[in-house]
Amino acid sequence: MNAFFERAFKSAASVAGRRGRLLRLVAQAIRKAGNVNWTGENAVAAKSGIYAFLRLCKAYAVGDYRAVSLKTMLLVIAAVLYFVNPLDLMPDVIPITGFADDFAILLWVYGNIRQEIEKFLEWERGRIQV
Repeated sequence: MNAFFERAFKSAASVAGRRGRLLRLVAQAIRKAGNVNWTGENAVAAKSGIYAFLRLCKAYAVGDYRAVSLKTMLLVIAAVLYFVNPLDLMPDVIPITGFADDFAILLWVYGNIRQEIEKFLEWERGRIQV
């Protein structure tokens, strides 16, 4: 973990318990994700991961889905905070490589919480079928 992600992880607790802050973070991340050029190594997987994280954050914030550990939520929120922060390990304004660290963090977090994310995605698919 790098120092920027550690800082994001520490900030995640103050966001997790506040519905409005979490929903604003989701909206900010959606705007940023819409402006990212999702090409290159790991970009497609990172895109899938960030959107799953954002749906989880929204479902958690509004109380629709709470079958997730606090540690998982803090990791997800920290990854989203890291993603929206333009000044991280590799600033996003650096052409081509600016998002590489963001993608790496997203994939690292996804890999560490894969079971809980898969459980959420299964829950989500069940809701769509209803």
